[in-house]
Parts: sequence; C-alpha cells; structure tokens
Amino acid sequence: MKDTLLLRFLYQTVPGRAVLKVLVQPRLSVAAGKFLGSRLSKPLVPYYIKKYHIDMRGIEIPERGFSSFNDFFTRKRKKQKRNTRLDCLISPCDGFLSVTKIKRDTVFDIKHTKFSLEELLQDKSLADEFINGTALIFRLTPANYHRYCYIADGEITATRRIEGVLHCVRPVATKTYPVYAQNSREYQTIESLVFGKMVQMEIGALLVGKITNDASYKDGSIVWAGDEKGYFEFGGSTILILLREGAVTMNTSLEKQKDKNGETEIRMGEVIARQA
Repeated sequence: MKDTLLLRFLYQTVPGRAVLKVLVQPRLSVAAGKFLGSRLSKPLVPYYIKKYHIDMRGIEIPERGFSSFNDFFTRKRKKQKRNTRLDCLISPCDGFLSVTKIKRDTVFDIKHTKFSLEELLQDKSLADEFINGTALIFRLTPANYHRYCYIADGEITATRRIEGVLHCVRPVATKTYPVYAQNSREYQTIESLVFGKMVQMEIGALLVGKITNDASYKDGSIVWAGDEKGYFEFGGSTILILLREGAVTMNTSLEKQKDKNGETEIRMGEVIARQA
C-alpha cells in the first residue's frame, strides 16, 4: 500500500504531528462516525466502489440502496455454505494473512510496529500460555469485506475490551508510533472442542476504527465456526488469532501463495489449518 502525502505530512513533520494530536482525539472519532453513519455520506458509496474495484456480487443490497457510507461499509453477504468439518480451522475474514511462531520474549514486528504479546493482551499469565504456539495475523484493507466470524466450534470463557488511542495502521504511521499498543481492541478466549484454548482479537484503526461485536455471545456461550462475530466500521483493521503449541497443522498450500511481504490473500471461511 502506497503512503499518501497526507500521511507523510501527519507523521513525518512537526506541524503534521501537531495536527495528528487533534485527529486522534475521541471527539473527532465520534464526529467522523456520525458523519459516515448519516445520509450525507451516501454519495461516497459509488466513488468508493469504483476506487477500490469492490465486487458487489453476492452482497445483500437494500431495496432503496445503502442509507449511508457505514451502511455500505458494513454490508452483508448473502447466506453462504458453512464448513462443517470439525477438524478444520477457518479464516475469520477476508484479508491478508501472516503467520508467526510465538517464542518466549518474542517481539512481534508487524507493519513496522514492535510489541510483546503481554503488552497486546495486557495479561502476562494468558500470554505465557501461548509460548511456542502460533499467531495468525489478518490485515484487512479498506477494500475488504469487514464482517468477521468465529474460526472454530467452542465455548467463550472470557471477554475483554481494551480502550486505546486510535491510530492509522498504514506503514508510514507505524514508523513513528507503536500502533498496536495504542489501538482499541477486543478479544475473547475460547475453549475449542478440537483446537484447545484460543484467543480471537479485533483491533481498531484511525478515525472511526469501531469494533462492533455481537452482544449475544457472552462468557459461557457456545459458538460455531462461521457464526458472525461482528464487524468493523470504516478504517483498516486487524484480527489476531492465538493458538497453543501443537494445536494445528497449517494448510501447506498457503505457504506457496505468499507474496513478497510474506502475506497470503485469504477469504472468510477458507480452511487455513487442520487439527495437528
């Protein structure tokens, strides 16, 4: 993704950083969210579809069209066939997948941002449980479908929300700010029937960066692979999956599809791993 002149100004100049301090304030985020959720933002929809070459086939389109930009951005697909194999781990979303092995004291370097797992989870004991396990990082671009689902059958054992300053996740931003340590995020620990204890986390982004998860899924709820977990409102976003050591065997075909950045383009529901 190419850096824009605006982002270079915001992150790489003194006047830009002064403007940035204003831009990341919650009040502006709320104001931007209200605009994108209003009818005034409706003219942005055709421009956005054209700019990002978004395929609208299979999308549920309201009879009178989308009422706002966020109505379009959180669009839903028509019902799709669900994967019913219990030994398969599926992708929670459309996006770009990278895979990282978790070692003790590992420092993750994702999009030029360095952080520890403990800092990300804000829970040392939970982070320790995933040492020698696998981290699956899904990067969603503005052009991607922004609804996401559960990756396996299981029971929700804990839910946590971490407030944060919202920052852009584009590369030019991450040269200056520790984005993932600052973004708002939500995660659940899930005891999977097949893959053991897992973490599924959503990370917000600049401006709206809003994470909306289905409130009916509470601690103790049973979830099934493919159940819709929630959606992101406007802004590039990330989903992180943590798996324990020996829980899965990754789909070998994904390795062959990696691009020069070590990412694999992926679709929601695609099989990414199987029971080890």
